[in-house]
Amino acid sequence: MDLLTKEKLARRHDDSVEACAIRLRAARLMTGLSQADAAAEAGASNTALNNAERARNYPQTKVMRWLYRAHRVDFNFLLAGEFSQLPADVQSAIFAILSDMNETPATDQKSN
Repeated sequence: MDLLTKEKLARRHDDSVEACAIRLRAARLMTGLSQADAAAEAGASNTALNNAERARNYPQTKVMRWLYRAHRVDFNFLLAGEFSQLPADVQSAIFAILSDMNETPATDQKSN
């Protein structure tokens, strides 16, 4: 995948709550966990994670810390779409998910 495509998919430099929600959802899907399981592992409430994935608020620090420590997803990616610090395998997995999300209308996406 070329750099421009990655920048577009990651919405690089877009720190809006909507862009953060897209990146957070992709990161969670990469873990293979449901919202409830991811929230429990992160020490957050399912409501907080759900609200962040629905762009009602930004992700909690504890969620970002868990994604970094357990899954190597850097907070710079979550908050600003900066992906250069992500390990190659994490980038591959997240960009595959972002690409799929970009091709699937929001109403058809499976809720976890």
